[in-house]
Amino acid sequence: MQLQTILNRVQRHRSFVYRNIRWVESDRSSLALEVDIEPRANGRAVCSGCHRRGPGYDVLAPRRFEFVPLWGILLFFVYSMRRVDCGSCGVTVEDVPWGEGKSSLTTAYRWFLARWAKRLSWKEVAETFHTSWDNVFRAVQMAVEWGRRHMDLTGILSIGVDEILWQRGHRYLTVVYQIDKNCRRLLWVGQDRTTDTLLRFFTWFGEPRAANLKFICSDMWKPYLQVIAKAASQAIHVLDRFHIMSMLNKAIDEVRATEARKMKNDGYEPILKHSRWCLLKRPENLTTKQEAKLSDLVQYNLASVRAYLLKEDFQGFWEYVSASWAGKFLDRWTARVMHSRLDPMKKVAGTLRRHRELILNWFRAKGAISAGIVEGLNANAKLTMRKARGYRSSKVAEIALYHALGDLPAPLAAHRFC
Repeated sequence: MQLQTILNRVQRHRSFVYRNIRWVESDRSSLALEVDIEPRANGRAVCSGCHRRGPGYDVLAPRRFEFVPLWGILLFFVYSMRRVDCGSCGVTVEDVPWGEGKSSLTTAYRWFLARWAKRLSWKEVAETFHTSWDNVFRAVQMAVEWGRRHMDLTGILSIGVDEILWQRGHRYLTVVYQIDKNCRRLLWVGQDRTTDTLLRFFTWFGEPRAANLKFICSDMWKPYLQVIAKAASQAIHVLDRFHIMSMLNKAIDEVRATEARKMKNDGYEPILKHSRWCLLKRPENLTTKQEAKLSDLVQYNLASVRAYLLKEDFQGFWEYVSASWAGKFLDRWTARVMHSRLDPMKKVAGTLRRHRELILNWFRAKGAISAGIVEGLNANAKLTMRKARGYRSSKVAEIALYHALGDLPAPLAAHRFC
């Protein structure tokens, strides 16, 4: 079977034919092939401006387009671009079906690299297929831009809003996910975590779609709360359970660290040494050694132990079904904490009181959404960052996140190469 036959089967182009095939030397690989492409007789070129056929003007020098490698062999199309004397656009370079603009890669090869970039890091894709990191990035950027233009935004009822750290120095990206049961994907990424950032999302999303939202999940970051209350007031705004428990754990850790330093300065036995995870982990997740350590600690009247017991008591809050009864439990629990003389825990209790109604929305939503979905998507976002060992600019980070988590559509093709 000849190579022309294979190319005509997997990448056939009307009005063009494959001609001569030859071996050539390549600076990136020991083997490379060049395939000449010629227009069919009497075929008229297509204007790249208005995409209408027009009379020819002249022919440019031969140009190479890199195609998907065959068996590890680099493959190039060689074609002399025609210029079109278009009545509407003037003299323009023709539009060819296998390439776009000034890119030296064929469209099929760019989609091939973009698909592999979901499985491997961009550097590994470049090394595997003997191309450059920039070519892989431009392929991913093309796939993301096409997918974002053609993505379906109908029927979105639930979204989750969060932030991820993308670079040192408290440089954050705001991420918005769709968290409906039938579709979980990244919808939007914006730089920083300010009021303006989230307002840009709702501007992009549109007022009609925002008005159809039923549930929104977020943490207690004030700019997010303000924007959501303004842009989607009809939605049930559920505060993230994960962040609430995270606040409690941070408070316990602060109490423990302060008490451990005080005991050391006063010359007492360091009984809190190696006790951090004993106090932070759930009882069912403790190791045998940690269980023994915790059993010893609870025999002492320590501030750390009192903070731990308050946290474990709060776990009962999530077992309620009725928002009314859960609210009564919350009021009793915060009142106890306010009399505990544990300042970090009192700070958490004050925060919970200020956001009481939003916290109780967790019960009003009746389990329709789960903040764990947002945390799972965030974990995948952080994995995408780690796989590349970071990105130099927020724009590149956004493209990588859309590509990995956006569940973006792709155009139909006669043949998928991977």
